[in-house]
Amino acid sequence: MAREVAPKGAKSSRNEVDAFLDKLATLPPTGAAGRGRLMFALDATASRQATWDRACHQQAEMFTAAAELGGLDVKLLFYRGFGECKATPWVASAESMIGYMQRVRCLGGQTQIGRVLNKTIKETEAKRVNALIFVGDCMEEDVDELCHLAGKLGMLGVPIFLFHEGPDPIARAAFEQMARLSGGAYCPFDGASAGALRELLRAVAVYAAGGRKALEDLSRKQGGAPLMIARQIK
Repeated sequence: MAREVAPKGAKSSRNEVDAFLDKLATLPPTGAAGRGRLMFALDATASRQATWDRACHQQAEMFTAAAELGGLDVKLLFYRGFGECKATPWVASAESMIGYMQRVRCLGGQTQIGRVLNKTIKETEAKRVNALIFVGDCMEEDVDELCHLAGKLGMLGVPIFLFHEGPDPIARAAFEQMARLSGGAYCPFDGASAGALRELLRAVAVYAAGGRKALEDLSRKQGGAPLMIARQIK
C-alpha cells in the first residue's frame, strides 16, 4: 500500500448525498434474469497479497452459490504497480478464474479505483452488469470523482459492494459514500478471519445471479453477511 494521503476536495455535502439517494429510490429494484454478470475487482498493490491469495481460494464459492439461480459470469479487474489496471475476459467457471488469479502477483503502487469504476460503466453500457465487488484497504484518489462515478453506476442499476479490510478512516468514509450512491453496501472485514470474505463473496454472488429476493431469502436462512448486505440495499 502506498502512503495515505487525504482525499482532495472532500466537499460532498450530506444534503447532496440525500438528494441523490432520493432520486435512486425512484428506480426499480435491481434483479437478475438468466445468468448473472459480476465484476470482481481487487486492489493488487503490495499490501494485498495475503488477501489476494485468500480470495483466490474462496471465489469458487461465488460460482457454487449462483449455480442454482441460473449461473454466474465473472470478469476479474485488478490494479497494481505503476498505472497497471487490467481485466480478464468474462469467465463462467471457478477453474478459469483461479487460473487467472494464480498468475497475478501484487506490486506496490497507488490505488486506481476510478479506473475500475470507469471500466464497469463501459461494460454495463455494452451489456447489463448486475453488480460490482471491490475488495481493498485504502483510497488515494479524489473522493468526489469516485462518488460521481459511483452515482453513475447507481443510475445504471449496478450496485457496488465494497469490502474494506483494515481500519483506514479515509477509505471507510469514501467507501461508505460510494456504496450509498450506487445503491450497494459497505462491509468491513477482518483480514485475520478467513471465513468473513468467503461469506461476503457468496452473498453478492447470490444477489448478482438471483436479484434482491434471492439475497433476502439467503439472509433469512443464514443471517450474517447476507443480512448485513440486504439491510443496506435500497
